[in-house]
Amino acid sequence: MAARAPSKKGAARPAAAPRNTLRDKLARLGLKGDAELLLHLPLRYEDRTRLTPLAELKAGDTTQVEAEVATSEVTYRPRRALICHLIDGFGKLTLRFFNFYPNHVAMLAPGRRVRAYGEVRQGYHGLEMVHPTIRDAACAEPLPLALTPVYPTTAGLPQETLRRLVRRALDAAAETLADTLPEVLRQRLGLWDFATSLRTLHAPPPEAALETLESRQHPAWQRLKFDELLAQQLSLKAHRRARQARRAQPLAAAGTLARTLLGKLPFRLTEAQRQAVLEIRRDLELARPMHRLLQGDVGSGKTIVAALAALHAVEAGFQVAFMAPTEILAEQHYRKLAEWLKDQPVPLIWLVGAQGASARRDALAAGGSGAPAVVVGTHALFQEGVSLPRLALLIIDEQHRFGVTQRLALRGRSGGELEPHQLMMSATPIPRTLAMSYYADLDVSVLDQMPPGRRPVVTKLASQRRRPELIARVREVCATGQQVYWVCPLIEESEKIDLQNAVATRDGLAEALPELRIGLLHGRMKPDEKAAVMQALTAKALDVLVATTVVEVGVDVPNATLMVIEHAERFGLAQLHQLRGRVGRGGEASACVLLYDEPLGQVAKARLKVIFEHHDGFEIARQDLLIRGPGEFLGARQSGLPLLRFADLETDLALMEAARQVADEVLQDFPLAAEQHVARWLGARQEFFKA
Repeated sequence: MAARAPSKKGAARPAAAPRNTLRDKLARLGLKGDAELLLHLPLRYEDRTRLTPLAELKAGDTTQVEAEVATSEVTYRPRRALICHLIDGFGKLTLRFFNFYPNHVAMLAPGRRVRAYGEVRQGYHGLEMVHPTIRDAACAEPLPLALTPVYPTTAGLPQETLRRLVRRALDAAAETLADTLPEVLRQRLGLWDFATSLRTLHAPPPEAALETLESRQHPAWQRLKFDELLAQQLSLKAHRRARQARRAQPLAAAGTLARTLLGKLPFRLTEAQRQAVLEIRRDLELARPMHRLLQGDVGSGKTIVAALAALHAVEAGFQVAFMAPTEILAEQHYRKLAEWLKDQPVPLIWLVGAQGASARRDALAAGGSGAPAVVVGTHALFQEGVSLPRLALLIIDEQHRFGVTQRLALRGRSGGELEPHQLMMSATPIPRTLAMSYYADLDVSVLDQMPPGRRPVVTKLASQRRRPELIARVREVCATGQQVYWVCPLIEESEKIDLQNAVATRDGLAEALPELRIGLLHGRMKPDEKAAVMQALTAKALDVLVATTVVEVGVDVPNATLMVIEHAERFGLAQLHQLRGRVGRGGEASACVLLYDEPLGQVAKARLKVIFEHHDGFEIARQDLLIRGPGEFLGARQSGLPLLRFADLETDLALMEAARQVADEVLQDFPLAAEQHVARWLGARQEFFKA
């Protein structure tokens, strides 16, 4: 029996074809209206304002010609191509197309007159253009009076369409082009007005220097870049002011707990640490919330500064939340605090996601009681059910690993109208230019001195060919009673990426070094398994620890003096510097070997060269910013932050300084102009800064 055809009512409808209208294509570029079109600036320019006689052409020129087609044919050797010969007076030029359509063949018929724009090259039989832009000279418009812009575009959106839309937006943009920079400031700074700058960038006059336009050094570019930087500064500073207008609990303490701890320490604080402690204490005593970043190189002593801040809050009668991105790092902080505070009346509460139900219940009850304490943990601190009613200080280590939403959630754990003070720590030093721009909403304390006794770690590069020598070196180091880290980028085999993994490396080393005790640590292990491995390493029950990057931060084993980083070319500079900082913590001579695969790409070569030549984390961070750009460098802390489109943090330092200097003046004296300026450049995205 034949199957019945489905009724029309129940018939499956064909999938709707994907929308691909002009509006959709513009939306892919973030262009929703005239305001966005006006700030969609050209990548480069073409000079079609004049015609160059064929006899004056030179190889390397990018220019426009108009001439008669002498011959035109489709050839098939060595590959299919349309070859056309132009003549004009005493000159000649070959046009060559490998991808062409019937309309090309028709336009280039002998006897026709055409315009061609492209790069002139030296061919086998004279000068030629390969795949030039061509037009029928009989139908061509008069030569333009301005350079022709070439815009960033997307599939199916021709340059001509974009140019037409931008011209229309410019013609209708009298109000949109109003200057948001007060005239008195514009004159003082020697900047072009906004409308002239924008019109110049979309349609430069023929005499404009292409080099300054395309390198973005032209006065018109300087104005646009300044405006972008000023919008960023205005938004950050405005929200900084808003934060300062909120209320926090002023924390008054005599400093007894801090003095007791300092008296027990086997070392003295550096001048940079003492200065940071003083800055933090002054902030904590104010009735507005502290929002301070404590940054310093690996091993510069951030944890003791944070501990002293925590003691100040506890002595004032309040709670402190000390949060780290991983359980290993959180546990390191907990153990360190427990050691420092063992003889002091300061309760420590441990709260992580993986602890048992009974321990978690006790931790939640202790935190919920509101009794002064330091609560140490991971992201579990901002989960539902956690209450810290007298939370007055929030300390966040490796702050760039936490998103804004997470930080806001933890800030809300305290309840009430008062906002906790925030101290954020980062062992990834922030380059000065980045701190001036994307971190302008924060107060920054810098630890730029290393504690006495820290010896620089010797960094060595070695290709995989020298692996046997390296294994022998591991044997020698362990024979002296010292310990070794061997870091790998993957946990298990990947068919796509041929890298050594931690398990295979552990097995290989165990076979090559049967006399040594070799442990394994990676992110997929259970928390109690990780803790057992770390405890064995600290107790010197392991000689070698094979690990993934879970040892990147927080692991502090003074007896470890050698680190091998497998496939170092796959790591970022910040990671390499952090990993290297895990050794050399006990005063013994230490080394870090960067084991790499050949051949190396250009970026990998640049990274390894930087880490080999530099030990200063601030210089490494600056080089990292140059290699990667700000997008990756900012991490989750600024997730959603609109990155600079036009200004460059390295080359536009003077503009950034000028924007910083006038931002407060604009906010104070020209509030309406400030609002209009930020709206033009950031729109709704400025809401992010309220975090």
